[in-house]
Amino acid sequence: MGPYILRRLLLIIPTLFGIMLINFTLTQFVPGGPIEQILARLEGSGDVFESFSGGAGDVDVRIGSDASDSGYVGARGLPKEFIEELEREFGFDKPAHVRFFNMMWNYLRFDFGESYFRSISVVDLVIEKMPVSITLGLWSTVFAYLISIPLGIRKAVRDGSSFDTWTSGLIIVAYAIPGFLFAILLLVLLAGGTYFQWFPLRGLTSENWDELSVLAKLVDYFWHITLPVTASSIGGLATLTLLTKNSFLDEIKKQYVITAKAKGLSEGRVLYGHIFRNAMLIVIAGFPSVFIGIFFGSSLIIETIFSLDGLGRLGFEAAVARDYPVIFGTLFAFGLVGLLVGILSDLMYVFVDPRIDFERREV
Repeated sequence: MGPYILRRLLLIIPTLFGIMLINFTLTQFVPGGPIEQILARLEGSGDVFESFSGGAGDVDVRIGSDASDSGYVGARGLPKEFIEELEREFGFDKPAHVRFFNMMWNYLRFDFGESYFRSISVVDLVIEKMPVSITLGLWSTVFAYLISIPLGIRKAVRDGSSFDTWTSGLIIVAYAIPGFLFAILLLVLLAGGTYFQWFPLRGLTSENWDELSVLAKLVDYFWHITLPVTASSIGGLATLTLLTKNSFLDEIKKQYVITAKAKGLSEGRVLYGHIFRNAMLIVIAGFPSVFIGIFFGSSLIIETIFSLDGLGRLGFEAAVARDYPVIFGTLFAFGLVGLLVGILSDLMYVFVDPRIDFERREV
């Protein structure tokens, strides 16, 4: 198993390099870089994208002698020396390939630099936003697995019964409802929108958090995250339930199950002593995608609806503002985490079923 893990770890290097190279190349062709953002603010247009759409046409801009020489939108009337100083400050006075390799060398030393517009290091910025995303990702995944696996097993055992029918209907409805729409529904029904005010409308903790006891802090924390976690996990819960049910149904029909029952083993012993190990393999395989998807993907809309300041909003705001250190720093870190979680998934395969040996399989 050791050589296999070593190969997977070494494979992370070219994979992560390819991810960074593709995204860095794409940003070179996207209009509205950080310098254009600063120039747009200096000219009073607020945002560089307004100048692309014609929104900055009413701004009174003095056209200087350097207007025809500048390649930046909104640089008219500004001294050429000022533009060159901005390029040196952001590193754009160097060729693209030099900037890329300098960036990768810094990232290999875990030096992610500082945000262009926030005057704070990328590491500190991510740490500041991490609690919200960890809350949504971790508890949504735990909630989905705790509900989906027992429900999927129960549906497989009682396949074709009335219980299986009406729960399948609920699962289909849950899968069809978009997460953001379900979040709004929860706010309207349970957070004081129209009917009940059982849960808080926004935030991760109450304003008097520092004054609460340890037990009260724990209760307050789970009180605040109930609605966001429920909204985040609704889609994954439906998918994971059906995946668990189908996996168990496939195993129940196999010959070794019939043999175990013929030997007089109880249904519980057959189900959890024999079927469970084999059926759970495909469920465990989906764990990285479920966790990473909730952790990085669906958090933006949920964070916006519930007024949470996490990594989803951070990534969106950095992309809009062209804050490249934040964009590429988080991309590198999260890409590395995703690849490591993939290796962890393979280790969980072996943990659940020791018969699996990645070293002996034929390539």
